[in-house]
Amino acid sequence: METKDPKVETPLKPVVSTYKKQNSFDNFRSKSQSSLEEQKKRAVRVLESYFQNFDEKDKYHHVLSLAQKELRASEKPSFQLNQYSSDELALLSDESVPRYLFHRYRYERYPSQYLLDDYPPYLQIEPSSICNYRCVFCYQTDKDFTSKQSGHMGTMSFETFKVIVDQIVGHVDFISLASRGEPLVCREIDKILQYTEGKFLGLKINTNASLMNEKLAHMILSSGISTVVFSADAAKEPLYGQLRVNGNLDRVTKNIELFQDIRSKHYGSKPMITRVSGVKLNDTQDMGEMDEYWGGLVDQIAFVNYNPWENIYATQPKEMLTPCTDLWRRMFIWHDGRVNPCDTDFKSHLCVGNILETPFTELWASERYQDLRQAHKNKMRNIAEPCRRCSVI
Repeated sequence: METKDPKVETPLKPVVSTYKKQNSFDNFRSKSQSSLEEQKKRAVRVLESYFQNFDEKDKYHHVLSLAQKELRASEKPSFQLNQYSSDELALLSDESVPRYLFHRYRYERYPSQYLLDDYPPYLQIEPSSICNYRCVFCYQTDKDFTSKQSGHMGTMSFETFKVIVDQIVGHVDFISLASRGEPLVCREIDKILQYTEGKFLGLKINTNASLMNEKLAHMILSSGISTVVFSADAAKEPLYGQLRVNGNLDRVTKNIELFQDIRSKHYGSKPMITRVSGVKLNDTQDMGEMDEYWGGLVDQIAFVNYNPWENIYATQPKEMLTPCTDLWRRMFIWHDGRVNPCDTDFKSHLCVGNILETPFTELWASERYQDLRQAHKNKMRNIAEPCRRCSVI
């Protein structure tokens, strides 16, 4: 399996013993006008008001009581806001803050406590497994995955997306439209985006921006998207093209400029975060350069740590005992409706079923899913493939 383009002079990071997927930012910079401390105080204030007027039948009550206790803690709270979540809170009205904190608490705390309820705290929906790039750190470099005969390539239909959304709206508020491919390749992305309006608190789309145009910019800005992540790992050539093979920095820059221009002229009042985020491979990628180049076009700049996924199906088994937190935090739905517990398992060896055949809540609590969680919880992830070869915790 190929792991990088022969032109690349920048080596990948060495494979690490563990990869902590939660809070995987290597660096994060925000231009938010609202400070983290302001949002912490606001969250406490809103929760105080909530508990003065809450309905005992409110499903948020128990979780929010735990969140409130942690937010008030003066020393080493288990749950706290960071700049990332503070920026998200700043987009919301006071009325939506309890709902946000309910989902954020479950996202942050449930995995470490192995807690499960009827819905995952986070859902990733894949509009497309097809991509026009061959980034050196991505599954797309695996020719067995991208071949037409593999059965992995395709784009999501609007009808499949509607089946998913109709089952989760009001229950899952943190959604990403992204996974193994480029979302804007999807042929029905216009209908998909339109159907999200007003349905979620935290809806994110990740795109390499190479296909961005005026029509797509308007579609995204008029949808329910609250965070747009433009994936870029460098601020200069040839490094950008060496990492994002088939990509062109000038074209991507012009497309993001177009998006920002349309946003400022026509959607100035729309609450939204834009971010340029790259995979940090080594020290040739400079955060100062990223900030200088991209900072005038987006609200946030970030690097995320490199996930050493290469040869996940062939590498030597690891002596890993720590459970993978994604089993309690996220669920992944591919373009064809297949449901997977993990995206490092990009060939779906762990598939638990199909959303077009089985209801969402049954899949999340299915015997196959529960058996996998139990194996990880009992420090026996070595009995599952490809978990025994994986570094993610």
